[in-house]
Order: sequence, then C-alpha cells, then structure tokens
Amino acid sequence: MRVGVIGLGTMGMGAARNLVKAGHEVHGCDLREAVRAELIAAGGHGAARACDLLGGLEAVVVFVVNAAQAEAVLFGQEGCAARLDPGCVVLCCTTMAPEAARALGARLESAGLLMLDAPVSGGKVAADGGTMTVMASGSPAAFARAQPVLDAVSGKLWRLGDAVGVGSTVKMVNQLLAGVHIATAAEAMALGIRAGADPQTLFDVISTSAGSSWMFQNRVPHILAGDDTPLSSVNIFVKDLGIVLDQARALTFPLPMASAAHQLFLAAAAAGHGGRDDAFVIRVWQALAGIALPEKAKE
Repeated sequence: MRVGVIGLGTMGMGAARNLVKAGHEVHGCDLREAVRAELIAAGGHGAARACDLLGGLEAVVVFVVNAAQAEAVLFGQEGCAARLDPGCVVLCCTTMAPEAARALGARLESAGLLMLDAPVSGGKVAADGGTMTVMASGSPAAFARAQPVLDAVSGKLWRLGDAVGVGSTVKMVNQLLAGVHIATAAEAMALGIRAGADPQTLFDVISTSAGSSWMFQNRVPHILAGDDTPLSSVNIFVKDLGIVLDQARALTFPLPMASAAHQLFLAAAAAGHGGRDDAFVIRVWQALAGIALPEKAKE
C-alpha cells in the first residue's frame, strides 16, 4: 500500500517506520531534513511539503500538532488534498476538538476522500513498537480502506462508530485524565521532595502502591533522570487541556480539576518551559518552593 505520513515527530516517525516494516511504500513529510533522512535510511521516502508527496497515495496519516496544521497540510497552499485520488483515506491522528474533526471530515468528503477520525495514545514506546491505541470513528468504507495502516501501527483499535468526531471526543477525555495525572504526579513528587523524602525511593514505593498511575510510572522517571528532553511537551497539554475546557464551556460543564491542571501547564510555559518534557511542569513547584530536583548525569 502506498501511504503518506505527514509529521514525523515522536508518534509519526514510529508509525512511519512500522509501516515500512509491514511492507508498505511509505512517503513521509516533514520540514526537518534530519528526520526525513532518518525515514529514508529506514526504507521510506521523504518530502518537505505535503504538496510534494508522491501521487497515487492510498492512505495519508496526519500527525501534526493541531487542527489548524491539519487543515493547512491538507487544504492549504502547500496542502496535498487536491492531489489525492478519490477514495483515498485520510487518518487524522491529531488531537483536536470534535467539531474541528467534523468540519475536516465534511471538507474531505466533499473532495471525494474518506476520513478516519483516529487520534492515538501510548507515547513514544507504543509508537515505536507499533502498539498504539487508536480511538477511531468513521464510515465502514474508511475503516476498510485504512485497515492495513491500522494493522501496522496499532496494538488496540477502538471502533467508535460511523460518525467523525467521536474519536476526538474520546481522545479529549483521555487527555483530560492524562494532563491531570501528570500535574498531580509532579505535585506529589514536589511535596515529597520538600518534606525530605528521597525522590527515587518515593517513586519506587508509590509505583507499587494504590496512589500510582500509568502517568506517574511513565513520567516521574524523566524527573528522576533530570532529562527534560520533550517526548511530549508542556505545550501539548496547554493545547489539549485548552480543547477540553473549551468543549466543557460549550456544554456548560464544570471541570475544576482540569482547569487547575491547565493553569499549572500554563505557568510552566510562561516560565519558559513550554518546549520541555511535560513532566517538568514540576518546575512550577520548584520555583514556588525552591526544591532541588535531580540533575541529569554528566556524560
């Protein structure tokens, strides 16, 4: 199958490499020459702009940051939608508001294209391993066309119905929990450090106790290693929790926990940490309480 992958970041690169391993002809799109070279070395092909992707694509997987970028790579001046053949399926894996997904789906449908609203979860490990959770909704035709791609990149596929927007709704709820759990994990570690607990011991104990969570076990090791290299950045949760809160306002639905977490990520971004790993929202407490965080080992 000839597949385009737009956005070769943490998740997109993992998906592209697994598509290559599954025997597909993969054409990746990213502005960064270094990541295009990485995909080419793995057996794929590279293009800097979506409009430069090879013709005859049967599926396009979109892994950009937000709805505006998704619209731009598909329908913007350098977008690829006009070059896609009728019946090509677009798997939109970008986290976006449900109404944005529905609008994009309608526009793709009017162009004779299929859309699968298919946000993903699992982080870099799942992306690299081809075991991402995919929360997908779309027509039976879109699912059928996209199945070879889904088989290559996912460990768990949730078929959430025929209506575009349901996948994004479920991902929105996931991001509410993920953001709150990361912020709470950072708060808990900061409190323990301030009270004099050894950070590594604290992590080891909580990881085997009732207070643990997937995010606690996944993100706190970044803090312990002092490594703020962004696998998922603070800015991602400024955006994603913003989507959550916008939707809640539209529904007149209170979200006090998500609101508090959003403010913490905003505070970290305002302090200059927006591009760093999301676990380093803990630097908000470092600034407030003067706690000493573990430092990265010198190479």
